[in-house]
Parts: sequence; structure tokens; C-alpha cells
Amino acid sequence: MFKVIRILACISKNNALGKANKLLYNIPEDMNRFKKLTTGHTIIMGRRTYESLPHGALPNRRNIVLSRTIREYEGCEVYSSLNEALKHSKGDVYIIGGASVYHEAMTKCDELLLTIVDDIYPDADTFFPDYTEWKLAGKEEHKKSESNSHAFAFCKYIK
Repeated sequence: MFKVIRILACISKNNALGKANKLLYNIPEDMNRFKKLTTGHTIIMGRRTYESLPHGALPNRRNIVLSRTIREYEGCEVYSSLNEALKHSKGDVYIIGGASVYHEAMTKCDELLLTIVDDIYPDADTFFPDYTEWKLAGKEEHKKSESNSHAFAFCKYIK
């Protein structure tokens, strides 16, 4: 079956992605979009991203965790590399973090689905890789979130 590999992330205008293994923004619209896009599909994440999830494996998805220590995680498959995980994946795949997995996946994925927040987050400790060579294929602007004071846009980039 044909496989489309997508990166899914929420970043600031300066590519800030996280701080202390936590997301920078709590945007309900972004969380709803994430759930709608990934439900019924395979999601691939690094060990630290998995460990940051409040309730473990995300329901109604095939959860794959990348870990060099090859531990077991309830409700997940564990592979030691992104290449190995992709080899065992079928259908659409969503790469959901963290930063090192995003960096590695940039050469393997077909689309970037980014929520870009109209903000500069100066003290972030994790950043999304440079994507300036990607082409903007669609943009949906939003003024402000219900619970966040920043405007944001859902953006789709292709190679």
C-alpha cells in the first residue's frame, strides 16, 4: 500500500518547538486538528515524546516509539531507528516528534503539516529543523485561539 510520510508539529516563528520536554503552546484548534489527522493512522515518535504524553499511547492510532534502548511501552511498537519503523509501516505515517526525529525525517517525508504560531519564543530549548527549501502548498490563517493570545496558521509544505 502506498505510504505518505508527514511531519506534524506546532512551532513559533523562530522555529521554537519545546521547552523542558513540553509543548510551547496549548491551542485547542491545533490539538483537534492533530487528532483528526492522526486517528486511524500510524504515528511515530521518539522516546522522550512518548514519555511526555500524559496518558501513554494515543488511542485509535498505531503508536510507534523510537528507542535505542528497545524498551516495551504499553500499546506501542518499539523500533531502534526511524528507517526500521518506516520499513514496518503501511499507509499514511505521521511523525510527531521530537526534534531529533524531525531532523532525521526531513529527508524521508513528503509533507510538513505545521501550525505556525505568530510568536517568537526566546527561551525555548528545542527547535524545528530549517524548512526554507520546502514550498508552501496551503495556508489557513486563524486570528487567535480560544485559550492562547497568539494568532496562528495551519500550513502545508511540500518538497
